[in-house]
Amino acid sequence: MSTPDALAVPPSSAGRQSGGRGPGDAAPSRPLSLSYGAVLLPLVVGAVFLLIWDLAVRLSGSTLFPKPFDVALGIIELVEQGLLFKYVVASLFRVTWGFTLAVLVGVPFGLLLGWFRRVQEAFNPMIQALRPISPIAWIPLAILWFGVSDAAPVFLIFLASVFPIAVSTMAAVQGVQMVHLRAAQNFGLTQFQLFRWVIVPATLPQIVTGLRIALGIAWLVVVAAEMIAVNSGLGYLIIDARNAGKRYDLVVAGMTLIGVIGWLLDLLMRQVERFPAVRWAYGARHE
Repeated sequence: MSTPDALAVPPSSAGRQSGGRGPGDAAPSRPLSLSYGAVLLPLVVGAVFLLIWDLAVRLSGSTLFPKPFDVALGIIELVEQGLLFKYVVASLFRVTWGFTLAVLVGVPFGLLLGWFRRVQEAFNPMIQALRPISPIAWIPLAILWFGVSDAAPVFLIFLASVFPIAVSTMAAVQGVQMVHLRAAQNFGLTQFQLFRWVIVPATLPQIVTGLRIALGIAWLVVVAAEMIAVNSGLGYLIIDARNAGKRYDLVVAGMTLIGVIGWLLDLLMRQVERFPAVRWAYGARHE
Protein backbone atom coordinates (compact mmCIF):
# COMPACT_ATOMS: atom_id res chain seq x y z
CA MET A 1 0.00 0.00 0.00
CA SER A 2 1.42 3.39 -0.91
CA THR A 3 1.99 5.87 1.86
CA PRO A 4 0.14 9.20 1.62
CA ASP A 5 2.19 12.35 1.61
CA ALA A 6 2.28 15.10 4.18
CA LEU A 7 -0.95 15.37 6.20
CA ALA A 8 -1.74 17.18 9.59
CA VAL A 9 -4.60 16.84 12.51
CA PRO A 10 -8.24 15.99 11.72
CA PRO A 11 -10.84 17.89 13.62
CA SER A 12 -11.97 14.62 15.21
CA SER A 13 -8.76 14.28 17.22
CA ALA A 14 -8.83 17.83 18.55
CA GLY A 15 -12.50 17.50 19.42
CA ARG A 16 -12.01 14.41 21.55
CA GLN A 17 -8.90 15.74 23.27
CA SER A 18 -10.81 18.82 24.39
CA GLY A 19 -13.88 16.90 25.48
CA GLY A 20 -15.86 17.62 22.31
CA ARG A 21 -17.51 15.18 19.93
CA GLY A 22 -15.79 13.47 17.04
CA PRO A 23 -17.27 12.47 13.68
CA GLY A 24 -18.35 9.11 15.07
CA ASP A 25 -20.10 10.53 18.11
CA ALA A 26 -23.83 11.14 17.99
CA ALA A 27 -24.92 14.73 18.52
CA PRO A 28 -27.63 15.16 21.16
CA SER A 29 -30.98 15.84 19.58
CA ARG A 30 -32.63 19.06 20.67
CA PRO A 31 -35.36 21.17 19.10
CA LEU A 32 -34.24 24.08 16.97
CA SER A 33 -35.60 27.40 18.13
CA LEU A 34 -34.86 31.02 17.38
CA SER A 35 -34.45 33.39 20.28
CA TYR A 36 -36.17 36.73 20.23
CA GLY A 37 -32.76 38.41 19.99
CA ALA A 38 -31.86 36.49 16.82
CA VAL A 39 -34.95 37.94 15.11
CA LEU A 40 -35.43 41.28 16.86
CA LEU A 41 -31.85 42.58 16.77
CA PRO A 42 -31.42 42.31 12.99
CA LEU A 43 -34.81 44.01 12.50
CA VAL A 44 -33.80 46.87 14.81
CA VAL A 45 -30.45 47.29 13.05
CA GLY A 46 -32.17 47.24 9.65
CA ALA A 47 -34.74 49.83 10.73
CA VAL A 48 -32.04 52.14 12.09
CA PHE A 49 -30.05 51.76 8.86
CA LEU A 50 -33.08 52.67 6.73
CA LEU A 51 -33.83 55.66 8.97
CA ILE A 52 -30.26 56.96 8.71
CA TRP A 53 -30.34 56.41 4.94
CA ASP A 54 -33.59 58.37 4.57
CA LEU A 55 -32.43 61.23 6.79
CA ALA A 56 -29.07 61.46 5.01
CA VAL A 57 -30.75 61.80 1.60
CA ARG A 58 -33.23 64.39 2.90
CA LEU A 59 -30.60 66.48 4.68
CA SER A 60 -28.22 66.39 1.71
CA GLY A 61 -30.97 67.59 -0.62
CA SER A 62 -29.84 65.10 -3.26
CA THR A 63 -32.19 64.64 -6.19
CA LEU A 64 -30.24 61.72 -7.67
CA PHE A 65 -29.70 59.26 -4.86
CA PRO A 66 -33.03 57.58 -3.98
CA LYS A 67 -34.65 57.26 -0.57
CA PRO A 68 -35.62 53.81 0.75
CA PHE A 69 -39.25 54.36 -0.24
CA ASP A 70 -38.19 55.19 -3.81
CA VAL A 71 -36.20 51.96 -3.95
CA ALA A 72 -39.23 50.00 -2.73
CA LEU A 73 -41.32 51.61 -5.48
CA GLY A 74 -38.64 50.63 -8.00
CA ILE A 75 -38.81 46.99 -6.90
CA ILE A 76 -42.60 47.07 -7.23
CA GLU A 77 -42.19 48.53 -10.73
CA LEU A 78 -39.89 45.65 -11.69
CA VAL A 79 -42.45 43.17 -10.40
CA GLU A 80 -45.27 44.81 -12.36
CA GLN A 81 -43.20 44.78 -15.56
CA GLY A 82 -42.34 41.09 -15.09
CA LEU A 83 -38.60 41.84 -15.05
CA LEU A 84 -37.77 41.01 -11.44
CA PHE A 85 -38.41 37.28 -11.68
CA LYS A 86 -36.77 37.11 -15.12
CA TYR A 87 -33.55 38.81 -14.00
CA VAL A 88 -33.27 36.93 -10.70
CA VAL A 89 -33.76 33.56 -12.41
CA ALA A 90 -31.19 34.46 -15.08
CA SER A 91 -28.55 35.31 -12.48
CA LEU A 92 -29.27 32.23 -10.35
CA PHE A 93 -29.18 30.02 -13.45
CA ARG A 94 -25.66 31.19 -14.32
CA VAL A 95 -24.40 30.90 -10.77
CA THR A 96 -25.86 27.41 -10.42
CA TRP A 97 -24.14 26.11 -13.53
CA GLY A 98 -20.79 27.80 -12.94
CA PHE A 99 -20.64 26.89 -9.25
CA THR A 100 -21.74 23.28 -9.84
CA LEU A 101 -19.03 22.78 -12.47
CA ALA A 102 -16.48 24.30 -10.09
CA VAL A 103 -17.51 21.87 -7.32
CA LEU A 104 -17.36 18.86 -9.65
CA VAL A 105 -13.84 19.82 -10.74
CA GLY A 106 -12.44 21.57 -7.65
CA VAL A 107 -13.25 19.02 -4.95
CA PRO A 108 -11.78 15.91 -6.67
CA PHE A 109 -8.81 17.93 -7.91
CA GLY A 110 -8.20 19.31 -4.41
CA LEU A 111 -8.30 15.78 -2.97
CA LEU A 112 -5.66 14.68 -5.49
CA LEU A 113 -3.51 17.73 -4.72
CA GLY A 114 -3.67 17.07 -1.00
CA TRP A 115 -3.14 13.32 -1.19
CA PHE A 116 -0.40 12.95 -3.82
CA ARG A 117 2.68 15.09 -3.32
CA ARG A 118 3.81 14.76 -6.92
CA VAL A 119 0.45 16.05 -8.19
CA GLN A 120 0.72 19.03 -5.86
CA GLU A 121 4.30 19.76 -6.94
CA ALA A 122 3.25 19.62 -10.60
CA PHE A 123 0.08 21.73 -10.46
CA ASN A 124 0.39 24.00 -7.41
CA PRO A 125 2.64 26.62 -9.08
CA MET A 126 0.17 27.01 -11.96
CA ILE A 127 -2.76 27.25 -9.55
CA GLN A 128 -1.04 29.92 -7.47
CA ALA A 129 -0.21 31.86 -10.64
CA LEU A 130 -3.77 31.75 -12.04
CA ARG A 131 -5.62 32.20 -8.75
CA PRO A 132 -4.74 35.90 -8.19
CA ILE A 133 -5.97 36.91 -11.67
CA SER A 134 -9.29 38.67 -11.25
CA PRO A 135 -12.17 36.93 -13.05
CA ILE A 136 -13.09 40.34 -14.44
CA ALA A 137 -9.81 40.35 -16.36
CA TRP A 138 -11.04 37.26 -18.22
CA ILE A 139 -14.17 39.02 -19.54
CA PRO A 140 -12.69 40.06 -22.93
CA LEU A 141 -11.45 36.52 -23.55
CA ALA A 142 -14.75 35.03 -22.37
CA ILE A 143 -16.66 37.20 -24.85
CA LEU A 144 -14.18 36.31 -27.61
CA TRP A 145 -14.55 32.57 -26.93
CA PHE A 146 -18.25 32.31 -26.06
CA GLY A 147 -19.81 35.51 -27.41
CA VAL A 148 -22.57 37.42 -25.62
CA SER A 149 -24.28 34.37 -24.18
CA ASP A 150 -24.81 32.54 -20.90
CA ALA A 151 -21.65 30.53 -21.49
CA ALA A 152 -19.44 33.59 -20.88
CA PRO A 153 -20.59 34.35 -17.29
CA VAL A 154 -20.78 30.62 -16.50
CA PHE A 155 -17.13 30.33 -17.53
CA LEU A 156 -16.18 33.35 -15.39
CA ILE A 157 -18.06 31.97 -12.38
CA PHE A 158 -16.33 28.63 -12.83
CA LEU A 159 -12.90 30.31 -12.87
CA ALA A 160 -13.71 32.39 -9.80
CA SER A 161 -15.00 29.41 -7.80
CA VAL A 162 -12.80 26.47 -8.74
CA PHE A 163 -9.57 27.80 -7.23
CA PRO A 164 -10.91 28.53 -3.71
CA ILE A 165 -12.63 25.14 -3.70
CA ALA A 166 -9.52 23.26 -4.85
CA VAL A 167 -7.19 25.07 -2.43
CA SER A 168 -9.48 24.63 0.59
CA THR A 169 -9.95 20.94 -0.23
CA MET A 170 -6.20 20.45 -0.59
CA ALA A 171 -5.61 22.15 2.77
CA ALA A 172 -8.28 19.98 4.38
CA VAL A 173 -6.60 16.77 3.22
CA GLN A 174 -3.20 18.00 4.38
CA GLY A 175 -4.76 18.74 7.77
CA VAL A 176 -5.48 15.08 8.52
CA GLN A 177 -3.14 13.75 11.20
CA MET A 178 -0.73 11.05 10.10
CA VAL A 179 -1.34 8.93 13.21
CA HIS A 180 -4.95 8.34 12.13
CA LEU A 181 -3.83 7.28 8.67
CA ARG A 182 -1.26 4.87 10.13
CA ALA A 183 -3.89 3.40 12.44
CA ALA A 184 -6.26 2.88 9.51
CA GLN A 185 -3.52 1.24 7.48
CA ASN A 186 -2.77 -1.12 10.37
CA PHE A 187 -6.34 -2.39 10.06
CA GLY A 188 -5.62 -3.31 6.45
CA LEU A 189 -7.77 -0.64 4.77
CA THR A 190 -7.30 -0.20 1.06
CA GLN A 191 -6.61 3.23 -0.44
CA PHE A 192 -10.28 3.59 -1.38
CA GLN A 193 -11.43 2.60 2.13
CA LEU A 194 -8.93 5.03 3.63
CA PHE A 195 -10.44 7.82 1.56
CA ARG A 196 -14.00 6.75 2.34
CA TRP A 197 -13.71 6.25 6.09
CA VAL A 198 -10.90 8.61 7.15
CA ILE A 199 -10.12 11.33 4.64
CA VAL A 200 -13.65 12.26 3.55
CA PRO A 201 -15.22 12.55 7.05
CA ALA A 202 -12.24 14.53 8.37
CA THR A 203 -12.16 16.98 5.45
CA LEU A 204 -15.87 17.61 4.83
CA PRO A 205 -16.28 20.51 7.33
CA GLN A 206 -13.41 22.48 5.83
CA ILE A 207 -14.61 21.68 2.31
CA VAL A 208 -18.05 23.06 3.20
CA THR A 209 -16.42 26.26 4.46
CA GLY A 210 -14.55 26.54 1.17
CA LEU A 211 -17.81 26.06 -0.73
CA ARG A 212 -19.44 28.89 1.22
CA ILE A 213 -16.59 31.24 0.37
CA ALA A 214 -16.61 30.17 -3.29
CA LEU A 215 -20.38 30.68 -3.59
CA GLY A 216 -20.05 34.24 -2.31
CA ILE A 217 -17.33 34.90 -4.89
CA ALA A 218 -19.47 33.34 -7.61
CA TRP A 219 -22.37 35.64 -6.79
CA LEU A 220 -20.05 38.68 -6.95
CA VAL A 221 -18.65 37.63 -10.30
CA VAL A 222 -21.99 36.96 -12.00
CA VAL A 223 -23.13 40.51 -11.26
CA ALA A 224 -19.96 42.00 -12.75
CA ALA A 225 -20.08 39.70 -15.77
CA GLU A 226 -23.72 40.54 -16.47
CA MET A 227 -22.83 44.21 -16.72
CA ILE A 228 -20.73 43.46 -19.81
CA ALA A 229 -21.18 39.97 -21.21
CA VAL A 230 -24.99 39.44 -21.37
CA ASN A 231 -28.24 41.35 -21.69
CA SER A 232 -30.15 39.96 -18.71
CA GLY A 233 -29.71 39.41 -14.99
CA LEU A 234 -29.33 41.70 -11.99
CA GLY A 235 -25.98 43.04 -13.15
CA TYR A 236 -27.51 43.98 -16.49
CA LEU A 237 -30.41 45.60 -14.63
CA ILE A 238 -28.02 47.94 -12.80
CA ILE A 239 -26.05 49.04 -15.85
CA ASP A 240 -29.19 49.35 -18.01
CA ALA A 241 -30.97 51.47 -15.39
CA ARG A 242 -27.91 53.70 -15.18
CA ASN A 243 -27.73 54.20 -18.95
CA ALA A 244 -31.48 54.47 -19.64
CA GLY A 245 -32.44 57.74 -18.03
CA LYS A 246 -30.29 57.54 -14.88
CA ARG A 247 -32.86 55.50 -12.95
CA TYR A 248 -30.86 55.37 -9.73
CA ASP A 249 -33.86 54.03 -7.86
CA LEU A 250 -33.63 50.89 -10.01
CA VAL A 251 -29.84 50.84 -9.62
CA VAL A 252 -30.13 50.73 -5.84
CA ALA A 253 -33.05 48.30 -6.13
CA GLY A 254 -30.78 45.95 -8.08
CA MET A 255 -28.05 46.37 -5.46
CA THR A 256 -30.55 45.60 -2.69
CA LEU A 257 -31.76 42.46 -4.45
CA ILE A 258 -28.17 41.30 -4.96
CA GLY A 259 -27.45 41.72 -1.27
CA VAL A 260 -30.61 39.95 -0.12
CA ILE A 261 -30.15 37.01 -2.51
CA GLY A 262 -26.48 36.72 -1.53
CA TRP A 263 -27.50 36.53 2.12
CA LEU A 264 -30.09 33.87 1.33
CA LEU A 265 -27.53 31.81 -0.62
CA ASP A 266 -25.11 31.93 2.31
CA LEU A 267 -27.93 30.98 4.67
CA LEU A 268 -28.72 28.02 2.43
CA MET A 269 -25.09 26.89 2.43
CA ARG A 270 -24.96 27.15 6.22
CA GLN A 271 -27.74 24.59 6.44
CA VAL A 272 -25.28 22.08 5.02
CA GLU A 273 -23.41 22.36 8.31
CA ARG A 274 -26.36 20.64 9.97
CA PHE A 275 -25.93 17.46 7.94
CA PRO A 276 -24.78 14.57 10.16
CA ALA A 277 -21.59 14.10 8.11
CA VAL A 278 -20.31 17.58 9.01
CA ARG A 279 -22.38 18.57 12.05
CA TRP A 280 -19.79 17.20 14.48
CA ALA A 281 -17.34 19.96 13.57
CA TYR A 282 -19.91 22.72 14.24
CA GLY A 283 -21.55 21.17 17.30
CA ALA A 284 -20.49 23.93 19.67
CA ARG A 285 -22.17 26.58 17.51
CA HIS A 286 -25.39 24.70 16.81
CA GLU A 287 -26.14 23.67 20.41
